[in-house]
Amino acid sequence: MDANGVWYGLMSSSTTKSAPPRILIIGAGSRGNAYAQAIHQATAGIVAAIAEPNDFKRKQLGTRYIWEHHSPGLGQEFHDWQEFLTYERNRRVRAEQGEKVEQGIDGAFICTLDEQHAEIVTALAPLNLHMMCEKPLATTLDACLDIFSALLPHGLHAQPAAIFGIGHVLRYSPHNMLLRELLLEKKVIGDILAIEHTEPVGHWHFSHSYVRGNWRKESKTAPSLLTKSCHDIDVLFWLLCSPRDPESSTAPHLPSTITSSGMLNQFRKARKPAGASTATNCLTCPLEESCVYSAKRIYVERHLKKGLTDWPIKIVNPEIEECYQKQGLAVAEEKLLASLAEDYERTTMSQEDIDARPWFGRCVWESDNDVCDDQTVSLTWDDEMSEDVSNIASSSIAITSSESSHSTQVAEKRFAKTATFHMIAQSEAQCERRGRVYGTEGEVEYNSKVIRVFDFASNTANLHHPAQPGGGHGGGDAGLARQFVQAIEAVKNGGWAVERAQKRFIGCTIEEVIRSHAAVFAAEEARREKKVVYWQDWWERNVQARVLSGNGV
Repeated sequence: MDANGVWYGLMSSSTTKSAPPRILIIGAGSRGNAYAQAIHQATAGIVAAIAEPNDFKRKQLGTRYIWEHHSPGLGQEFHDWQEFLTYERNRRVRAEQGEKVEQGIDGAFICTLDEQHAEIVTALAPLNLHMMCEKPLATTLDACLDIFSALLPHGLHAQPAAIFGIGHVLRYSPHNMLLRELLLEKKVIGDILAIEHTEPVGHWHFSHSYVRGNWRKESKTAPSLLTKSCHDIDVLFWLLCSPRDPESSTAPHLPSTITSSGMLNQFRKARKPAGASTATNCLTCPLEESCVYSAKRIYVERHLKKGLTDWPIKIVNPEIEECYQKQGLAVAEEKLLASLAEDYERTTMSQEDIDARPWFGRCVWESDNDVCDDQTVSLTWDDEMSEDVSNIASSSIAITSSESSHSTQVAEKRFAKTATFHMIAQSEAQCERRGRVYGTEGEVEYNSKVIRVFDFASNTANLHHPAQPGGGHGGGDAGLARQFVQAIEAVKNGGWAVERAQKRFIGCTIEEVIRSHAAVFAAEEARREKKVVYWQDWWERNVQARVLSGNGV
């Protein structure tokens, strides 16, 4: 991709001929719809099938992107991924028996709940489908390693059989691609000394997803550092760890230590205003009209009454959008308020039933959330000279301690540096990342729209305005979808080896995916136990040993 956000690809839709990549969407929630739209609008691929248990969601996505005004055909809709798996196995058997069968699927976007990712990926892996899994990869380290082993069933040194992508969409936005080009390729501030990176989640966004929503409890899903910010940790590794050229054999510059601190600070009962009394639902609360987190204010006033019926409204009730379009505001508001009025009593409902769904009208001070709403992570890197290869070798999944240390080489001297990440719920900005990078020759300041480069020698600053293509994550959703489909095109139509297409178009290996997720789990261990994690020792003990021995994987 160039500085204007134009992606360089192998093929365009005009050269794909009669074999465009056919994509299955698993999960028709907000992420499934976002990727379906991106595939439809920004790639040469075809959204060919949908697997989704909710009838309304499945029909809605299918009508928009697959069968349109017709009835769904054979192999276009499935009630869940298991039904697709059974169908696909049978389709392949029929084809082997010489029967003329319907076209198959080339790749799948897995957009289900986080805790379902590992089961789906490991089950589909034997089909050798190209897969893109929404982030996070899985909710536990063991589940991540299960996926790693499933994707490389013939051993760690075997060539991958299919493209694998992860929903780390921040890598694929024009803003971050330009930021990386300036820092690593053009080295506009010399060597990087330190990075400060912040994700301001947004005060009401956090209340929607992490207090009332599906990601509110660590025991039900995972820590917020994983569910919300794993792709921020990935960005730091992408800038400070990964080689400049993803197609090179240069070893990564791995961190030395990881520390973290954080807590649930704002959204807890101790901060409940006295005037709210015993209310547990916004619609019965005496402070509803003045409360910043009033569900009525957030969903009805800020969104529905302004005609905004996409996210987050369709998360509260997926039928509101169609209701608003066909029956008008009054009916849609009544339906939405009915959803917000739903509440629970801990004395009359089991914890399992409470955990099974979100409660979007629930008082934010009376919810059962427990994930951090304020957390920092600090990483350090040591100097690494060209002869210092033993640390790298022992920190790779695929290299055993018995292999010769000269099997891994470092192309240049790499110096010490630090990175600090801050995830904060209480912010005006909503997911508009910002930060500063300090270098030996200058300083970079960035937000989601502008990159400012200050040069020490000339005492001047230059402003860069990356392309703003629209869409989710600053164009990252479309960018990832485009690169994934182009990778499939390269293999399917261009005869490329999977490994080559993976590096060229995805720019990230499965080991890099495991590494950045492992860093999140290491940071959580550091936070819980209030300690410093030494990366090499932690990696050898928790990742490398398990994969090489097969224990816990």
